[in-house]
Amino acid sequence: MKSFLSSGKAFSVWILVLILQSCSSQYVSMGGSEVLSDSDRYQQERYPIKQDRGPDQKIDGHKIEDVVPVYEPRSAAGNKSPYTVRGKKYYVLNNPEGYSEAGIASWYGVKFHGHKTSNGEIFDMYKVSAAHKTLPIPSYVKVTNLDNGKSVIARVNDRGPFHDGRLIDLSYAGAVKLGYEKQGTARVKVEAITPGYTETHEFFIQVGAFSSMANAQKLKQEVELYTNNRVFIEKTSFYRVKVGPMTERKAKKLQKKLARKNIGPPIIVRL
Repeated sequence: MKSFLSSGKAFSVWILVLILQSCSSQYVSMGGSEVLSDSDRYQQERYPIKQDRGPDQKIDGHKIEDVVPVYEPRSAAGNKSPYTVRGKKYYVLNNPEGYSEAGIASWYGVKFHGHKTSNGEIFDMYKVSAAHKTLPIPSYVKVTNLDNGKSVIARVNDRGPFHDGRLIDLSYAGAVKLGYEKQGTARVKVEAITPGYTETHEFFIQVGAFSSMANAQKLKQEVELYTNNRVFIEKTSFYRVKVGPMTERKAKKLQKKLARKNIGPPIIVRL
């Protein structure tokens, strides 16, 4: 009888171990505050080092090759929309023309060097590239450091950054070009570049600027009634309602049209 109870107790413990192992294969707790799925944990465990860092040798920013935007079709991988990371859903932009946003840039280096990006390319921290959550892959952006005025053209070929408050991740080389590799982050402005447009397609109309997103959305919907051009909201210190890009001739024509409708005042701005 004692032997039977002992074996039954052992069987119960064995079942409990299996249940715990099953649970651990689905979720992992990070610092007691975050629960990750198998796919998220895989992303963490695929890299040989946990803490990212720059290369041991110093990079001369003058020797880093500049990126020249060219037309490229969207890659087969990396453009799923929507996609979900850590429970948050993201939508890839159908049309990046006119995209402009200010925020915080970070950089990534040794930890990811030599590994695949979201579209299957190999990440090279010595070349200028970028990760963005919603811009199509590949695409091109002009990134300007708002603290020192330095700018760089980067090719987006990866997804991220998924830290709260981060707008874009540049490769280490990109951070060197913008002069923020030592502090790790910088205040930047990110503007999409659409290869194939001539220089004449660099004009926008700013129709209004608001502290309220709701007011900006209301004006955006009103402006869309009078133009076939893309109307978008640029978030800086204000929510700016803009139309474009377009030629200077079309910009002047639309400016007069919006003024007649008492929308604005519409102001022509150049990229």
